[in-house]
Amino acid sequence: MYREVLSVAKSVYRLSLTDPVHIFWIVGRLSGPMTMMIGEPLGTLCSRVRRLDSDLTIGVLTWAAATKAYLDARRRGFDISALRYEDVVARPLDMCRVILEFCRLPVSLAELAVKALDVDSQRNSIAAKSKIGHFKEPELTPQTKAKLNELLKSDGVPLIGEPGILEGTVTCC
Repeated sequence: MYREVLSVAKSVYRLSLTDPVHIFWIVGRLSGPMTMMIGEPLGTLCSRVRRLDSDLTIGVLTWAAATKAYLDARRRGFDISALRYEDVVARPLDMCRVILEFCRLPVSLAELAVKALDVDSQRNSIAAKSKIGHFKEPELTPQTKAKLNELLKSDGVPLIGEPGILEGTVTCC
């Protein structure tokens, strides 16, 4: 399952505020070496980032890494598909039916599946909506959007502001 890039970036930022490691994000805005240390788990995607120019950068790079890996796997012939979170939220019953049918499971379970979607799956963790939902989201300025889209474009993934529907997405629409 994937989400729209900006939603992921904002969520990753809010999640970072609950973690003591957030100090690295702050220092990463000032220091290139700190940015490289933070970005090491993201591999070569962070090698082009000298500083964290935005609170959205790590989230965008995280999304790009996952999206690129999915698209690369499909291009190498792996028979994998994706679900778009925004489709599930917009049409939960229809999407649950499509998902169950795709998985060759009884479509009669769709209403139960929709009920399960109403529960915060992160409710007992630091990522619970009740814990990170109140944090202010970082602003996306035109300059920030342009810089982030340069990174995304070089990786061949959808840009901020584009529909961003990936090939192989299972949908009801």
